[in-house]
Amino acid sequence: MRAVLPVVLAAQFVVPMSISGTAIAIPVIAADLGSDPIPLQWVVNGFNVAFALFTVVWGAVSDRIGHRTSFRIGVVLTAVASLVSASASSLLLLDAARVFAGIGAAAVLVGSTSILSLHFQGTERATAFALFGTVNGLGLALGPTISGLLIAVLDWRGVFAAQALVLLVAAVGTLALPALRSASTPSKMLDVGLLRNRRFLALCLVPVAGAIGFVTLLTYLPTALGAVASLTPGRAGLFMLAMTIPVLIAPLAVARSIVVFEAVTPDRVILTSLGFLVLGNLGMLALQPGVSIAAVVVPMILLGLGFGLPIGLVDGEALAAVPPHSSGTAAGVLNLFRIGSEAVMVAGYAWLLTILVRDRVPDESDAEAAAAGQPGFADAYAHAFTEVIALVVVAVAATAALIIALSRTGRSDVSSANVFSATGDPH
Repeated sequence: MRAVLPVVLAAQFVVPMSISGTAIAIPVIAADLGSDPIPLQWVVNGFNVAFALFTVVWGAVSDRIGHRTSFRIGVVLTAVASLVSASASSLLLLDAARVFAGIGAAAVLVGSTSILSLHFQGTERATAFALFGTVNGLGLALGPTISGLLIAVLDWRGVFAAQALVLLVAAVGTLALPALRSASTPSKMLDVGLLRNRRFLALCLVPVAGAIGFVTLLTYLPTALGAVASLTPGRAGLFMLAMTIPVLIAPLAVARSIVVFEAVTPDRVILTSLGFLVLGNLGMLALQPGVSIAAVVVPMILLGLGFGLPIGLVDGEALAAVPPHSSGTAAGVLNLFRIGSEAVMVAGYAWLLTILVRDRVPDESDAEAAAAGQPGFADAYAHAFTEVIALVVVAVAATAALIIALSRTGRSDVSSANVFSATGDPH
């Protein structure tokens, strides 16, 4: 019984870390295995795309074979794929291993949410999913820093070896997982009916805004720091603490402030976080050749706050917006929005950045090196980075506007201080 939460959270921690912590290794992988941009980007995208696509597939499979079984399969598959990644001798083998790791990670996610939903009830369930959301946030936030340090000490293979080690420990822990009670009705991993609840849908879009405005940059900013400012992976990983430390501190500060200060409400916290994401990305336009990287420290802090402020808070508010008997399904939907959007947005960011870099470097081999973030192409990379960030700002602002519009629909008298008031029967 006591093993459930530690085992689930340990395995799940590796999933967001794989999303955000792999790209920092791209330049050193390119130097070792080649810089062909398509297979190189699929080191990151292979995991992300497979993860996003197979999340729904594993939902259906888990209903047939059992959620504990699917979780075990996912943990073992991801661990083995990570070991293969650590020993890969070519980009194609590494890409294939990352695809299988993404397939396994999808099973881990689906199994995790199902296990927590079926094992815990009432307030314990809400607490478990709040911790689940927090661990996902921490995995994302710490991914680049942990990976950067591992690269500095063990080379890029150490990143995947460390992930495999954590998963192997979790795989042993799955032997202690208790049998799950059967749901009285078939599990609905994606109950579309919940999305008719406008407040719940608005809350589901909050992590989507974070995926666009924070996770994409968290994943590829270390590469940009190397390409534009010539930072090594180790130094870039440490510099990323300006973004990640606020993620660790913000949720604790929010929890305390809501209790102590009446003016601090969940709705205002969420709106503030969205504003920070927009401002932080605008500030990242200062990352240019010849400009001190100190210019982006404050924007990075704002981005960390923008992502960190609603961590955990969104989970609690989303579960409170649905009937108690739907809380497990709601948690699954929320986490599908959260992690699915992270995978898709990171893949899209990489694809667009690669195209823009290659457009500015006419020579094919140079274009490959530039897209991989290797030194010597600072201007081309900076131009592409600026264009992508401009699009990110627009996308975050549009998502924020949609969140506000959803919450205001049918409630023209909603005050600006409480734009998240319920817009109809939340149940």
